[in-house]
Amino acid sequence: MGLPVTRRRLMSGMLCASVMSGLAGACSAQPASRTPDPQEGAVRAVVEAYLHGLKFNDVPSLRSAFWPDAKLLFVNKNGSLGQLSQEDWYKMFAGSAGKEEEGDLRIASVDITDNAASVKVIETYPKSVYVDYLNLLRLNGKWIIVNKIYTSRAR
Repeated sequence: MGLPVTRRRLMSGMLCASVMSGLAGACSAQPASRTPDPQEGAVRAVVEAYLHGLKFNDVPSLRSAFWPDAKLLFVNKNGSLGQLSQEDWYKMFAGSAGKEEEGDLRIASVDITDNAASVKVIETYPKSVYVDYLNLLRLNGKWIIVNKIYTSRAR
């Protein structure tokens, strides 16, 4: 003789709720903590030199972080591809050399695979926000920024 229909439904419902709760827990579980890449400190050091260069209009710091032929790419106001050479970009800092810029510059994420890395930087200034995506390569044991794409918007 089986359980009354109401009790069977209740037990079935409890089982279903238990299974669903377990599945929900599995779906919302935090990802396993990743093992820090031993190269992350070296990548961050290069990006920190870049950020120091931006913050203090320090061209030597910028030069130390970038491959001489690195590309700086962005989207022009008309929607076309814009590009700055390293030398043209450095000239933009000449008039303010050593002057500290107002703003918060930070590394938002670092992703490293073997000898390649991608770093997202967020620069929040009083009147604008820039988001940079920096691509780095490890050449002869040294990390260097080989490409930068960025976007900006008014605050």
